[in-house]
Amino acid sequence: MTMRCLLVDDSIRFLDAARTLLERDGTAVVGMVSTGAQALAHAATLAPDVVLVDLDLADESGLDLAVALTRTVPCAVILISTHRFEDVQELVAASPARGFLHKAELSGRAIREVLGREGAADAT
Repeated sequence: MTMRCLLVDDSIRFLDAARTLLERDGTAVVGMVSTGAQALAHAATLAPDVVLVDLDLADESGLDLAVALTRTVPCAVILISTHRFEDVQELVAASPARGFLHKAELSGRAIREVLGREGAADAT
């Protein structure tokens, strides 16, 4: 079964690159949005398996969005960033996200690995 993914990032350039990469890797990108409000609306209507949320969303917090998503939509959330995991590890561990991926490590396989792990402490 193909994994359905919603991408949330305020960089159109990153969204386009991530979509291309993930679709080549067999992941269905069902939507790409740049704000928390858009993410909540699209997640509710598109029913993705996983939502990839950038930690730094312009004037919004990706951490706050992760909380809102997990409270309102039955999906897994993975936080993404260009920050090193070591720099955000405590924030990720305190969040309801299933884990963390550095943007440079993004792939369908990496997403599946995070989803197969227990808790954010095992993030890559």
